[in-house]
Amino acid sequence: MGSFWVLVARLLGVTTLSTYEGLDRSQSPLQLTDSHSHVETSLVPTAAKDPLHFRPPGHRQDKGNGFDFKCDYRKMVGWEKCSTPEDRSCWLVNKKTGERFDINSDYENYYPTGKTREYFITVDKSNITADGYTFYGATVFNETYPGPWIQACGDTVKVHVRNLNPDRGTSIHWHGIRQLNTMHMDGVNGITQCPIAPGSTFTYEWKAADIPLLMTDWRHGSLFPVGNMLKERWIQSILLNGIGNVTKFGARKVQNTSKIPKPYTLTFTADKVYEDEPSELEVPNSRPKRYLLRLINTSIGSTFIFSIDNHLLSIVSADFVPIYPYLNSSILVGIGQRYNVIVEANPRNNTKQPLDSNGNYWIRTWVTPDCGAGVAINKDSKETYMQTGILRYNKSSTEDPESKPWADISMACSDETATSLRPVLPWVVEDPINVMSTESKIQHMAVISGPPADPIPSFPQASYSFRNVSGGINGPNPLQINFSDPVFLNLDNDEPFKNKLWEIYPEGRPNQTDWVWLAITVDYSPYGDASAHPIHLHGHDFAILQQAEKTTYVPENIHLNLINPPRRDVVLMPKSGFIIIAFKADNPGAWLLHCHIASHASQGLALQILERQADAAAMWPKASPAAQTAATLCSSWDSWVAASYTSTPTPLPDDSGI
Repeated sequence: MGSFWVLVARLLGVTTLSTYEGLDRSQSPLQLTDSHSHVETSLVPTAAKDPLHFRPPGHRQDKGNGFDFKCDYRKMVGWEKCSTPEDRSCWLVNKKTGERFDINSDYENYYPTGKTREYFITVDKSNITADGYTFYGATVFNETYPGPWIQACGDTVKVHVRNLNPDRGTSIHWHGIRQLNTMHMDGVNGITQCPIAPGSTFTYEWKAADIPLLMTDWRHGSLFPVGNMLKERWIQSILLNGIGNVTKFGARKVQNTSKIPKPYTLTFTADKVYEDEPSELEVPNSRPKRYLLRLINTSIGSTFIFSIDNHLLSIVSADFVPIYPYLNSSILVGIGQRYNVIVEANPRNNTKQPLDSNGNYWIRTWVTPDCGAGVAINKDSKETYMQTGILRYNKSSTEDPESKPWADISMACSDETATSLRPVLPWVVEDPINVMSTESKIQHMAVISGPPADPIPSFPQASYSFRNVSGGINGPNPLQINFSDPVFLNLDNDEPFKNKLWEIYPEGRPNQTDWVWLAITVDYSPYGDASAHPIHLHGHDFAILQQAEKTTYVPENIHLNLINPPRRDVVLMPKSGFIIIAFKADNPGAWLLHCHIASHASQGLALQILERQADAAAMWPKASPAAQTAATLCSSWDSWVAASYTSTPTPLPDDSGI
């Protein structure tokens, strides 16, 4: 268990039919080899070619590396940029009307209009090197690792995906993108589409309208270089990928080695960040420079704590929702969560935290043992924590840092506190709609650990599920989807949804926002449940009304925050507590709610929320171009499955399919 940190600017996550190489045979019905586990087959070369080495999108040596990207707002006549060194909160202003796009804008309903941007992605398998190991048969985009950089600001994004992987289907889920009225572009096999069969092509099209893409780098304007809006340097995203750390501090020797990439290093200098990049820095009032880091946890099973010795982190957004900045010495990043943090090039100096004589400081991550990682962590031991990067003030230095970790870092498995995560744009949560007159206004789901009482032949791996307490369902009901029959093609039919969805919400009332309140708890079982669960909802931000640790879900323990509660799309449910979330039922379609621990989702810990079914069916009738395209994709998928499985034309899945 572990991770290394790397530079990457990636907005997308991949859902394939073999979700995790190197673990068990989950999602294996379309894996054409039967004789080996994924651990074994992933170490068998698939082609005699050099493995791909990690190179972050936007690398300075790449042609067209993205630093010359320009927002194009030519359709917005009369608007101009308004960001200044003194005020970075404003992006665009209309001089005639006084209207502004700024940090207080309602990003769900009010955003700039850009252009249409097209990207082309080829999905294939290749060999890659990571942490000194070569991994064979990895899924890659455009023969690069981790893949191309997709940039947009107020644009319509079209991504043409061609699957050249010969033995599995694929789809691309755009994590954190709201997909308002574009449920069929969410990229979830068996729910929003059939998988893209080998040899087939599918085009995703969605609006980059949410605040994530407008605010992520504080970069805006009317056809001008993106670097101009934030003169204080931004750094590309940092990715926690959960592959496993192999460094000189590791307890095991590196075997099956290939070329080992250079350690992750940030260089804070007086005039530039990258050696061959001209400086555009402006330092108002000679204050220390500040650097924007984007932290993304894409691990399959590990929660991380991130810190930089002697440097406080100013946290400015959570899951792309702008928040009032606050300072902390570290930050816990759950699976699927994203944070923007600002680091000031001004190391703290005190008796407990002395300066490094060479100006070098460790960038540290720890796996949090309390979150169920199953490893013992001692942050004072070089053998058990992950020194995953170096911050240098002298780029010519090659010395290892002698800095010490912050003494106050907590290893507890807890999200950032509700009092810290205060959104700049406030929500006031209204009373929810009642699904049934006899129901409590808080709908209640419980996480069940353990297999169902009656085994499911097509789902031998079922070990986790949600139980619909409000709906009176007593036993486990693990989700299992059908790749060949997605919900998107059944929006006008209730029958396929029975016992498979949590709830079908009514159409609501005209001119009034409908809210849904949902409590998620843990059902204790003989099997136990040692994990906290990072819960992610597609298609929405949600408000966190309560997040309680070591507390039983009973009426006297419910204390809701309805005035500007924390807002995000991934929340960490404590392993001995509960969460209560609220979201607006304003996005027609079927949306996945699931645990972001990959093995838990694969074992059934997921459900679908069918929202405004009549509206969705009216938007995408059978004869609509979107439904016809989806049907064609399914036909290609069915043909490929039939041709690939002559002895079993209809192979049964052995996991949830998520």
